[in-house]
Amino acid sequence: MKKLTLVVMLFTLFVLTSNRVENKLEIPEESIRFRVIASSNSEEDQRTKELVKEAVQEELYRSLMKSDNIEEVRQITTEKLPEYRHIVEQTLEGTENKFTIDYGLNYFPEKMYNGIHYPPGKYESLVITLGKGQGDNWWCVLFPPLCLLEATESSNSEDIEYSFFFQEILDKYF
Repeated sequence: MKKLTLVVMLFTLFVLTSNRVENKLEIPEESIRFRVIASSNSEEDQRTKELVKEAVQEELYRSLMKSDNIEEVRQITTEKLPEYRHIVEQTLEGTENKFTIDYGLNYFPEKMYNGIHYPPGKYESLVITLGKGQGDNWWCVLFPPLCLLEATESSNSEDIEYSFFFQEILDKYF
């Protein structure tokens, strides 16, 4: 009987903890996204997309790391658009790549990520489109700053695997 009670308690705690984590992953209604679209899906264009993303993301982190409200992020992002444009130009220097950069309401396709459905639509965002803009894209949430922490991590860092303590116990004994 004690074992059954322990299992029920652990399972309940696991379910409650899992639901809280999932809810935190949803994008708030009032948010700003950051997106980089590759020219194509060729290896070279995808590498270029990553280079542009990393360069701009580092500057976004420096510019916005102390911002704690959406109005301030909007103002800084708008003021720094020429600087972000310059960073992309420098990153693409020596290539024939063209690009556009836009801040405002931009279309995002439907996305399913970590079990959460993100509907298609126009969202406030900073979008950099490289070349033809027909390749895979990368995007994240700029505000609240769900993606800016990546800018401080090394590109050589290993993926982190998360697990739930209670799930491990249940797996181990049942």
